Amino acid sequence: MTPPSAAVPPILSLALLLSLVYLFLAVVFVIRRATDKSGKELARRIEEVARGRGLAPDVSADLVKRHEMSSLRWLDVFLSRHAWSQRMNKVLDQADIRAPLGIFVLLSLVFMATGYLAASLYVSNFLVRLAVGAGLGALPFKWIAMRKAARMKEFERQLPEALELVARALKAGHTFSSGMGMVESEFADPIRVEFHKTLEEINFGVGVTVALDNLMDRVDCPDLNFFVVSVKIQNETGGNLAEIVENISWLIRERFKLKGRIRVLSAEGRMAAWVLCLLPFFVCGAVQMLNPGYLALLFNEPIGHMLLYLVGGLMLMGILVIRKMVRIEV
Repeated sequence: MTPPSAAVPPILSLALLLSLVYLFLAVVFVIRRATDKSGKELARRIEEVARGRGLAPDVSADLVKRHEMSSLRWLDVFLSRHAWSQRMNKVLDQADIRAPLGIFVLLSLVFMATGYLAASLYVSNFLVRLAVGAGLGALPFKWIAMRKAARMKEFERQLPEALELVARALKAGHTFSSGMGMVESEFADPIRVEFHKTLEEINFGVGVTVALDNLMDRVDCPDLNFFVVSVKIQNETGGNLAEIVENISWLIRERFKLKGRIRVLSAEGRMAAWVLCLLPFFVCGAVQMLNPGYLALLFNEPIGHMLLYLVGGLMLMGILVIRKMVRIEV
């Protein structure tokens, strides 16, 4: 009599899944190297110049800087057709991430497939597997958002001192560009990098107001908008620019103080929100440990599945309401 086939252990299935992920990444890398023609094109141009032919006649039509979203041609074409890709490119610039968007898109797809297949080894519910895959697929973009938030927070922290330095430079008789140059030489990233880009635009002939508009477009900082708008108004109507910049610096510092007070006063509400959000999961875990079969009805019966979906939706609504209550914008 033929013995029954043994079930594959979950650890072996997970190892096989990871091997497939690595194989997929290797295939993508090989395709990228095979389709990358930039090196061949550069070698062809250099050879033409070395033979005395000069530059190719079509070079004049290729002066505009191209921003590739991926080294894979098909992915670059696909991403360039969507407005979402342009917004994500702006977020990457604000987070100071040099990697192209295509890497994060492919990484998200790999994470999503890995999470879905890994969850399918332990859970039979399609929605749960889809939720796990979607959660893992969002991790690369969550990391980008965290990098951007940290960089913008650091820029916001440096801004009052930088504006004070600009105001002191104006009072000492220096120009506005010289004051921004002092900020570039005295401060660290990220404000040094952003002011350096603005100074380069001004030195290349771009107007001050246009360069400041580009700075405001690159940096997601509401306090910077006060500074840019004030400088633009002063440029059109006149006035004491040093005093204006100094008052803006004072206003930003007072806003920081108010945000700190609000954060202290809302600390109790935020702690209560964490307790209320995590309490149901701790209670379910404790009940499962004390009485393992008590919650089986929720997972084995159709009415239990309906109750779980209903409770999950209500919990999500409650989390959103509590988040709205404890997040006070200044």
